[in-house]
Amino acid sequence: MLKPVNPPGMAWPGVSQAVVASGTGILVTSGQMPTGEDGEVVSDDFEAQTIAVYENIDRTLRAAGLGFEHIIRVTTYVTHYEPALMEIIRRVRSRYLSQTTPPASVILGVAALYDPRMRIEVEVVAVVP
Repeated sequence: MLKPVNPPGMAWPGVSQAVVASGTGILVTSGQMPTGEDGEVVSDDFEAQTIAVYENIDRTLRAAGLGFEHIIRVTTYVTHYEPALMEIIRRVRSRYLSQTTPPASVILGVAALYDPRMRIEVEVVAVVP
């Protein structure tokens, strides 16, 4: 049985922000985007977009009764990737994710996201205790 997780103000038609697979102890999010509560892209600035993505992950996790300590995998998609962006990603991630036991992670440079103003999208997998 699948249980959708959709924090207030984050619902998209036909998409759940996350799904908990009952009996598995696993939550999987959709790609979290750099949007504010109004659904608009927060900024053209890459760091501001990265912070917004992690704030949206926080909202989604909290709606499921979880926190960042439950994340076991992070997948990050970045447009126009260049190595200098890693420093920004690491700096922002370190505010949210465990530095003692960091989750498994991958960062992928991609050609585009669904909105050309967006530079970053992040999806996570978390353990549901």
